Amino acid sequence: MNLLNKTNQFFLSSNSKKKIERIILYVALVGFFLHLSLIYLSKFGIIDFLPESDLLTNPISAIYTPFSFILIYEVYLLIYYLPKSFTTYITKQYEIITLIIIRKLFKDLSSLELSSDWFVIKGDLQFTYDLLASIILFYLIYQFQKQGRLASRQNTSSGVKIQRFILRKKIIAVALVPLFFLMALFTLVNWTSGISFGSNNFPGFETINNLFFDEFFTVLILVDVILLLISFFYTDRFHKIIRNSGFVVSTILIRLSFGVSGLISTVLIVIAVLFGLAIILIHNAYEKSLLSND
Repeated sequence: MNLLNKTNQFFLSSNSKKKIERIILYVALVGFFLHLSLIYLSKFGIIDFLPESDLLTNPISAIYTPFSFILIYEVYLLIYYLPKSFTTYITKQYEIITLIIIRKLFKDLSSLELSSDWFVIKGDLQFTYDLLASIILFYLIYQFQKQGRLASRQNTSSGVKIQRFILRKKIIAVALVPLFFLMALFTLVNWTSGISFGSNNFPGFETINNLFFDEFFTVLILVDVILLLISFFYTDRFHKIIRNSGFVVSTILIRLSFGVSGLISTVLIVIAVLFGLAIILIHNAYEKSLLSND
């Protein structure tokens, strides 16, 4: 128990959160200027580094790099909030997938073909889909957060049960920190080792955009299932079980979106968040009904 508290304090305390936030911001700034430098060095012919890459043809695409580091910070926040609030933990999943879409928009902005054939050109059409999806997701996440706060106020579980559940979530969170770090490190090493300088041996954009996060959401599915099973020890209420099961389904839908591309991927993501919102809306109505009958 003492070791768990020390490890949790080291990785997931408020001081650690502030330090990691500061480090990520500095790294994001350095990454942005480095990416921007590579674009202009390639543009003026000073270097010949992957000239065919979509990420090295327009200065706007340099925004892709700092957004990638912001996503890494969001992954950390997801782990940070796991022991504290289950709905906030789910909200972070939705925020991460929305930021992935926003990051993709910055890349697509650099390659838009402004013409009267906007709704004919595949890239421009996908940009429109992603733009609309980001607005819809932003609103759905806002509503989900509101319902999450309401669910927290309605929580009637005993203090002892809550503390036991939090303890188990802390164990999972502490285990996730080194796991995701190793996953990110392996992804980075594997990706960079596949790049040959002076050649066009560069992975396609869809592959880059999904790097790490397809495996990340696979792990989240397993974590959600574990949390679902653990919750059976602390509650047998039908609406709680359905809520937790629904969140697992929502995470699976997000993971499935990485296996497809184009409009289908975007639709799957919106459906996943919409499903999660519907689940928590019904859960809160169920909880309110139970409270009024007591």
